[in-house]
Amino acid sequence: MKTGTDTENCVVRRRASRPRADALRNRERIVTAALEMFVEFGPDVPLDEVARRAGVGNATLYRNFPDRAALTHEVVLSVTSRTTNRAEEAVAAESDPFAALSRFVHAAADERIGALCPMLSGSFDQNHPELLAERDRLEQAVEGLVERAMTAGRLRTDIAVGDVLVALSQLTRPLPGIACLDIDRFTHRHLQLFLDGLETPARSVLPGSAATLEDLRRGPDARPTTT
Repeated sequence: MKTGTDTENCVVRRRASRPRADALRNRERIVTAALEMFVEFGPDVPLDEVARRAGVGNATLYRNFPDRAALTHEVVLSVTSRTTNRAEEAVAAESDPFAALSRFVHAAADERIGALCPMLSGSFDQNHPELLAERDRLEQAVEGLVERAMTAGRLRTDIAVGDVLVALSQLTRPLPGIACLDIDRFTHRHLQLFLDGLETPARSVLPGSAATLEDLRRGPDARPTTT
């Protein structure tokens, strides 16, 4: 039989095992601030500046993320997860498959998916199971968008899902340290130009071959697969 003291101890342990709401908010603020500063200044921005942007003390930041690798891991995971969610929302919101693809591309830009590229060169475990699972989830979602638009005859057939991901990454990649700090205002304009080039009928013959997911995974020195 549990005594009153035993019951009180159980309650204390349960409370200790669940993060408090304010602790969760602090963690989210740190991740948001880190992403903003990685975009603006690159992935090597001082962590105390991240803490200042988040409105928390250094001790709070390091309590949540003991080092830069841990923080970068969480930022990459957060961006990837939210971008996948945007793909799923686009499918639910648009009956036209090409409109769904377009909606996703613009939404992914707002999630700052291009900021992942500089971060992925950092010293953290890119092959962490959690990150790999979220990457696979994103790739499957985008692959589904591309396949549906192509099957509907709305998307040119000489491209592959890798072309979409590469272009999206390049057109939304931050340029830290440049004088034109408001360059983001051109992002959606240039993405729309890219999307117009994806629609059928194709207005040109593309050089080279379509970029597949396998091409992207094999690294920058790999030759594209042939069809």
